[in-house]
Amino acid sequence: MQKPDATGMRIRVLGPLSLTNHDTSITPTAPKPRSVLALLLIHAGHAVSAAALFYELWGDEPPHSAATTLQTYVLHLRRLLSTGLGTDPATIATTVLMTTPGGYLLNPATDDFDLHRYQRLTTAGRQALAYGDNTRAADLLQDAQSQWSGPAFTGVHAGALLRPQIKRLEESRLTTIEQSIEARLRLGRHQEVLPELAGMLAEHPHHENLHAQLMIALHRSGRRHDALQAFQRLRAALTTELGLEPCLRLRMLHQAILADDPALQVPPRDDGLAQTIDNLAVR
Repeated sequence: MQKPDATGMRIRVLGPLSLTNHDTSITPTAPKPRSVLALLLIHAGHAVSAAALFYELWGDEPPHSAATTLQTYVLHLRRLLSTGLGTDPATIATTVLMTTPGGYLLNPATDDFDLHRYQRLTTAGRQALAYGDNTRAADLLQDAQSQWSGPAFTGVHAGALLRPQIKRLEESRLTTIEQSIEARLRLGRHQEVLPELAGMLAEHPHHENLHAQLMIALHRSGRRHDALQAFQRLRAALTTELGLEPCLRLRMLHQAILADDPALQVPPRDDGLAQTIDNLAVR
């Protein structure tokens, strides 16, 4: 049986859930089919058990009709896919959304899947950063950031299994942003990252690593007073709200800025391999 032509299919989950084929939407609108699709997409290429889908949809209390209802949702998804891809549901059932022993497997059959592209870019970007190839790391990690258009799986009611997956993706996104900023700091692009850091700290006001990056970027931009003020604001927030002092690395960075330590002004090399100050800056 011939596989459907999915060359025009676009799958987006790093933001609003969206499946389109040549600009025709094939995204389900009903909440529970959307949840089924979301869980299949987060595990694309791997079988998801019916028991896992029951738990995602209904928690610990699935209805007596759960198996039949799930089959109905899968049939609905197959019909959407068949319409969108211009083929019959039977072909979809054997090539795209397949029944497996005890569950289902979704094979997206397209390279235009933002989650998979994001994962490839972050893996390559983090490897480049570890090897000191900061120019390549900055490019790859910024490309990875650009795959996001909002919180993952926007518009999907996340159950017990999808929620931790969404949290994992959001944590990965934050790490990617931190590493992208680090690569650019190593390249001397400190003024470029300041607006991005301000936006991130509005979302994560107690994040110490982002504050360290902000302090370095401000100091290198000739704004030593602002860098010291950033530390004091964080310290006040941590002690008042959490009863904590800033970590040792931040306190050391604060002292280095007070002393105008020349190590904080490591100039970027032409090959892009400059490093931020060891033990003080972000690593």
